[in-house]
This record gives sequence, C-alpha cells and structure tokens, in this order.
Amino acid sequence: MAGMVQEEGSSSVTSPHLFFPWMQLSPGIGSPYPWLRELKSEERGLCLIHLLLACANHVAVGSVENANISLEHISHLASPDGDTMQRIAAYFTAALADRILKGWPGLHKALNPKQVSLISEEIVVQRLFFELCPFLKLSYVITNEAIIESMEGEKMVHIIDLNSSEPAQWINLLQTLSARPEGPPHLRITGIHEKKEVLGQMALRLTEEAEKLDIPFQFNPIVSKLENLDLGNLRVKTGEALAVSSVLQLHALLAMDDEMHKRNSPSGSKNPSSNHFQRVLRMNQNRHTLGEWLEKDLVNVYSSSPDSALSPLSLSASPKMSSFLNALRSLSPKLMVITEQESNHNEFTLMERVTKALNFYAALFDCLESTVSRASLERHKVEKMLFGEEIKNIIACEGTERKERHEKLEKWILRLELAGFGSIPLSYHGRLQANRLLQSYGYDGYKIKEENGCLLICWQDRPLFSVSAWRFKRYD
Repeated sequence: MAGMVQEEGSSSVTSPHLFFPWMQLSPGIGSPYPWLRELKSEERGLCLIHLLLACANHVAVGSVENANISLEHISHLASPDGDTMQRIAAYFTAALADRILKGWPGLHKALNPKQVSLISEEIVVQRLFFELCPFLKLSYVITNEAIIESMEGEKMVHIIDLNSSEPAQWINLLQTLSARPEGPPHLRITGIHEKKEVLGQMALRLTEEAEKLDIPFQFNPIVSKLENLDLGNLRVKTGEALAVSSVLQLHALLAMDDEMHKRNSPSGSKNPSSNHFQRVLRMNQNRHTLGEWLEKDLVNVYSSSPDSALSPLSLSASPKMSSFLNALRSLSPKLMVITEQESNHNEFTLMERVTKALNFYAALFDCLESTVSRASLERHKVEKMLFGEEIKNIIACEGTERKERHEKLEKWILRLELAGFGSIPLSYHGRLQANRLLQSYGYDGYKIKEENGCLLICWQDRPLFSVSAWRFKRYD
C-alpha cells in the first residue's frame, strides 16, 4: 500500500494473547463472547491497551491484514458508551482504521464525503467542553489575572485574541476592569477567527457587557485562519499597552513546517516501533494495572530521545512558527499568555504518537468519567466531536493536514526564548484564583502546579495543560 512499507521481521510482533492466553484470536475458532463475560473492567482495559498497541504496530509497518484482525477483536471490547478505556479504544480504533483507508484515496473519499461543518455544532461542542471540564475556565482566569497585573495603571489596553470564540473570558475581564480603583481603561479587543458569524456573536456579547459596565470598548474582528493572518490588520496604535492571548492555538502552526521536518529527517529510517513492542511483550503482565501502565510503561517504552527533541536545531527548523513569533514580537507586546496541551503529539513515528495520545486522552476521558454520567448526551458529544476528532487528526493525518501537534511546555519555553521573548512568572495570586475556582465549582481531582514560573493544570498528578506568560524583552 502506498506510503507504507512492510518492515523486515514485523511478523514477529505477536498478538496480545501472550498476555491473555485464554483469548481465542483466530477468526474461525470459537467466539469471543464467552470470555468477554468473564472479564473485569481492569482486565478488559489492559486487554484493550495491548490490542490497540498491536493494531497500531501493524498499521505502522503496513500489515493491513493483521491490523484488520486486531480491529475485529477490539470491536468486541470497545464501546463509545462504555467505561473509560472502552470509550478511548472506540475512538483510537476509528482513527487507526481511517489511517488504513487513506491508503486507498478513492475508497476513503467515498466513505468520508466532504460535509459542510455547521458553525453552531462547533460552538456547541466547545461550549460543552468549557462547561463540563474546568480547563478552559482555569486558563481564562489565569490569563485574565496576568493581564490585570501587567496592565495596572494603563489607560489604553489592546488585547489580541488568537481564537476569539468564547465571550466568557472577556466578560470576566470587563467586570474586573470595571472595579479597578483608578477606573477602567479604554479596552480594544482584536478577535481572530476563521468564521465571520462567530466573531459577530463575540462582538455583540462583549459590546453589550461593556455598555452595561460603562467601559469604553472596541471590538476589531479579523476573519482569518491563524496561519494566514496578516499582522498588519491588527492595527496596533501608538500608546496602547498590548497583550496577546493564545488558548490552544499555536501548535497548529507547526503543521506548516511538516515538509521541512521531513527533509531534515533521515529518509528511509526503520520504524523503531517493532523493537519497542517486543519490550512491551517481555514485561511481567502480572505487575501492571491499567493506571500503572498508562502512567509509566506506556510512555517510558515508546519515549523518544529528549535531547534531540529539545535541541535548538530541531526547534529552529520551524520557519512558519518562528516567523509568526517574530512578527508578534515586533509588535512589542507587554504580555503574551499561552495555553497549550501538555503532551508531545508531534512525534515523527506513529507508535510514539499513539502511545502518548493514549496516555493524554485516557486522563481527559477519566475526568469526564469522574463527574458526568455515561448516558450523558453532552459528554458523548465532547468525546466524539472534540476528543475523537483530535485523536483522529493525531493518528490518521500527516503533512499539513495534521494540525493537532501538541508539544510540552519545555519545548515552548525554548522556542519562545529563541524568538526573543522573556518569561514572566505567573503570580501567586493567579494560582490562588485558579484554586478558588476549583473549590467554588466543586471540582475534585484537579490540581494547579507551578513549574519554572508557569502553571500546569493537572488531573490528579498528570499535567494536561500548561499556561505560561511572556513579554518582549524590552520590558525586562
């Protein structure tokens, strides 16, 4: 199949019945249902992990027949309505199957006809994520506190919102500014979004709130994708104190640099996933619970070299990102606050992306499992239309089509420093505000951790999102 090469010796990657010898994995011998009824949730979860890794390995080396068999077995266990691991498996198998189908473009297009995405659906699912999980609320609170502190005493404030779709963040800021002892500043928000209708709703809601609070306010809408943004349209005026807010946006720019990454990578290098998988199979299965596997071995076994990943050379090979950050820096922002997913889903090999995505999304699905009923339609929409689509993009897509290129805070720190930004430690008060929000909503299991002056938003002890603050070095 085009783009997929059968790696020598890949047939030695054995199926997960080494872990579960009582499983019948031959299509013509017996039925899976008798032993399915015997499985406990933890056993089923472990079984699904091993099946998913086996399937991903088959997909990675181009063994479509074996991948198909794995997908068939997973289908007996996975369910978008089941427990956490069953739900995750349902979306990962859909992503792996989609990647296989892309080997036959005609078949893939016939089964996935282009559909006009409804703006209302996109807004609804983003709003549901905002309501069901605290991550965006926490990001907004921390960002707004940093803006309030950095803009103290300023009479003209200009905020550039790189994804202007949620009015709640700026309504909260307007309310806080209205109570400022010296009075509110003149506030101008430049909102960037690819949908004109979204910006229209933002303008309406924010203008209404500003009038109610008697705050001088302007909203400047810019209809554009981030990668096509002309910074000349931002119209930064002399005397304005500038702040930039980026919530889960910058990583998508890395997709534009994919071709250069390919040119700089050794061509024809063998996929290391087969050797890694053998290490998985040699592990003592009796030692692992589902949680232990996802938190430790799943990441450690497939982790790439941290030295090469964090080298300035690898970061400098991102001209689109570098030019965008340099353009922002040329605007001399007093503050830039960045929220990003705290995981490395921009790895070169499929197996690395699969294993790290499993770890990351297991935690996100677990968040919903802990607070929302399994029968909830709202939960199903978030898992399918948001998490599921992100998983599919990470696993099934390549090149400029793969937008979900999440990277960890350590990479963003190096990248921003190379672009000439200086770090601003987020204040204790910002962290306090975030913790108060968690308490007021009764969010159990979530934590805020400080790291190098930045804040990590965690589920239990697993960091899922990072928030960092930066400024043009002239302000140092």
